Amino acid sequence: MNLKIGIIGLPNVGKSTTFNALVKEQNAQVANYPFCTIEPNIAVVPVPDQRLEQLAQIVGVDRVIHATIEFVDVAGLVKGASQGEGLGNQFLGNIRNVDAVIHVVRCFDDPNVIHISEKPDPVEDIEIINTELSLADHQQIEKRIEKLTRQLKGDKNLQPVLDMAISVKAYLAEGNPLWAFPERDEKPFIELNQELQFLTAKRVIYLANLDEESIETGNEYFFAAQEIAKKQNAQILKICADLEQEMISLSQADQEEYLSMSGITRSGLDQVIRTSYDMLNLISFFTFNQDEVRSWTIVNGWTAPVAAGQIHTDFEKGFIRAEIAEYDTFIEFGSWGALRNAGKSRLEGKNYIVKDGEVILFRFNV
Repeated sequence: MNLKIGIIGLPNVGKSTTFNALVKEQNAQVANYPFCTIEPNIAVVPVPDQRLEQLAQIVGVDRVIHATIEFVDVAGLVKGASQGEGLGNQFLGNIRNVDAVIHVVRCFDDPNVIHISEKPDPVEDIEIINTELSLADHQQIEKRIEKLTRQLKGDKNLQPVLDMAISVKAYLAEGNPLWAFPERDEKPFIELNQELQFLTAKRVIYLANLDEESIETGNEYFFAAQEIAKKQNAQILKICADLEQEMISLSQADQEEYLSMSGITRSGLDQVIRTSYDMLNLISFFTFNQDEVRSWTIVNGWTAPVAAGQIHTDFEKGFIRAEIAEYDTFIEFGSWGALRNAGKSRLEGKNYIVKDGEVILFRFNV
């Protein structure tokens, strides 16, 4: 599956700098004025996984294909975006088809970087964005309720969907995000969300953009944002986007040394990817042939046939069984032949639930 993450926030909080840092390229224009970004910046980034490189060495192939994440840098949102302010309708539309959202929050002082207020205020800044997302969802569900009410006269089977829409409206009116909606796994909600792509139904990672001096210990801005994340049961990460953008041209070893000198154990990209996978309940499995080693992203809990379908739909349709090896075990023995001789691989059927890090050989017939 292809994971897509949107990057949102107020103007001039460091979104485009963060985008450049995450994708490790100077793709997005950075400027000290609002709406520097109009069209979304998009980049596809390989998911770092040292296990994949090690597996390639063991099986003796040069081509390594990582799973990928698509990052979408959306222009800065402002108060009134849900009513079209600051091209808000266009910018909100760019978020609708992402799987999760990174909400960049400015947690630094810099008189040379314009802010929409006199000074950064993470509490107010977060509230502005979340309110606009909620208002946009509220507008959509109101229109849907009106339409369903008319359609119900000719189709009584729509009653469960209408009831759910009314519940969604009431939940939003209380200021709640739909990713926390108690009935989000019910079929009527899933149908509504597939149609309307609710903005607040997307899981959020708050990404606090700090100055280099505060990145290790945090500051008053970060602690304020952290408190909001805690109340919302949301994830919050720290990044110094300027620092990480400066490292774009450095080698991997030099980047790690630079981060270590700044008191950072993992890069912003690593933090975001690991947190996103955990938040969205995603895992990886590995396959290889004589030409390449490859990583695949799936939802934790998927069966072997569904996982096989990520490679090709024919694999799922004609699934027979899967030969499975734990990653560490495969690295120890180095080949399917050695694993079979030692009795360390196993065959699993259609009901098998794939685990993270497994090396898999699918057998199918079409």
